[in-house]
Amino acid sequence: MIGGEGTANANWMVAGQWLRNAKKYNAYCLMLEHRYYGESHPTSSMTTENLRYLSSEQALADLANFRNKMAVKLGFENNKWIAFGGSYPGTLAAWFRMKYPHLVAGSVATSAPVFALVNFKTYLSVVRDSLNTFSSTCNPQIKKANEAITSLLADASGREKLAKMFMTCDPIDPTNENDMANFYNLLSLNFQNVVQYNKDNRAFEGAVDTQLTIDLLCKMMNDDNIGDTLGRYAAVNALVLKTYGTKCLDFKYTNYIKNMQVTDWTSKEGVGGRQWMYQSCVEFGFFQSSDLKDQPFGQHFPIKFFTQQCADIFGPKFTLELLQRGINETNTNYGGYHMKVTKVVFPNGAIDPWHALGITKDLNPTATALYIQGTAHCANMYPDSPDDPPQLKQARQKIEDLVGQWIAAK
Repeated sequence: MIGGEGTANANWMVAGQWLRNAKKYNAYCLMLEHRYYGESHPTSSMTTENLRYLSSEQALADLANFRNKMAVKLGFENNKWIAFGGSYPGTLAAWFRMKYPHLVAGSVATSAPVFALVNFKTYLSVVRDSLNTFSSTCNPQIKKANEAITSLLADASGREKLAKMFMTCDPIDPTNENDMANFYNLLSLNFQNVVQYNKDNRAFEGAVDTQLTIDLLCKMMNDDNIGDTLGRYAAVNALVLKTYGTKCLDFKYTNYIKNMQVTDWTSKEGVGGRQWMYQSCVEFGFFQSSDLKDQPFGQHFPIKFFTQQCADIFGPKFTLELLQRGINETNTNYGGYHMKVTKVVFPNGAIDPWHALGITKDLNPTATALYIQGTAHCANMYPDSPDDPPQLKQARQKIEDLVGQWIAAK
């Protein structure tokens, strides 16, 4: 099991679909935390200079080294190895099989974004479509609420009303462009995050937000008893803040940048926030801007808002041009949508916005895509639930069968 942009969660060693596969095929399970994340600290601090050793290529080399060392230590030199990962680790699982095919017999690359892109504006198109699947009136209500916010920003009394309704930590200054972009973005994230993880059975790994679903949020946006459209949008925000135990909405851009600039491992963002932002600014992009016109959140957080963060956090040399060069190198190095790889399965959920950067059609007879209707991010990886739809159960069975084929192959 490949770790990603956070602490390696030990719960994955006792639950999850990969363990079901392991039991069936009498396998030994190992999990590796990604360098620089969680408790894996290869340097004294996270200065920009020290982060130069944080990259997907280094992570893949770590996996190769780990696999070889453990094979010797455990006496598994002649055993078949299978790689599992979800989201960014899913991408690493696919690339590991591509770059080190002699070390791993197959990979399960779940919800894996394989194409690096600066402006991932189509993320919101999938959010829009997923919301619309559950309620045809949800998107219009969200759009109407955002238009109401823009209107109220025009005068002082309106801004005071917004600050109270959305429980902001500070007064709202409409002349501060970055603050306003952050404000609109945070309100959109209330919906983005719920869509991405909708009904995924994540409670076992400590998730506190599993009760937040598309159904619930869209029901709130259509509930006249809650208030007018703006009041419903604010009610969703209040629910999300309460769910995460947050007292107020901190939309101040400078606060965010200061938190991300702290280089100590014990900092607020030390588990993975600063590190993932660095990888985003150097090799992936993946910035979920509002530049797509046909979506309900308005055009208030453009790509410039995100790319500027790279320079503000890591230094002036981290420009859009540098990022684009890094992204070009990533796609050249690994192949993007056209990677040449065998014995990899790519499960993706139709609700999950990340499928837009993933493999949703077979690359070849042994590089198989599983496009699972009605499921979200990494759903196939989690433990069984009584609420699992038939198509999810079928996908899990297909994955198990493929793993068996890879192990049996000579």
